[in-house]
Amino acid sequence: MNKTELVLVVQKALGKDTSKAAAERSVNAVIEGIKKGIKKDKEVQLIGFGSFKVSKRAARKGINPRTKEPIRIKASRTVKFKAGAGLKKLA
Repeated sequence: MNKTELVLVVQKALGKDTSKAAAERSVNAVIEGIKKGIKKDKEVQLIGFGSFKVSKRAARKGINPRTKEPIRIKASRTVKFKAGAGLKKLA
């Protein structure tokens, strides 16, 4: 499922009175809320769905696949998602 398909599912769930534009604004609002929560609190937890959490990656050694030379990969941050119990049951 992509974002366009998700918008259509949200539109259908909200009822006949909801336009596609309103459903898209709703989806965008949720995504922006998650982004702001991650930026501010470093974690967003949605009970029954899952948690988004900022995680640190340590610096490490790697290999350039083209030249096979060793390289140093800098430390970085990433966002990880851990599925909640309700979501795991669907898989």
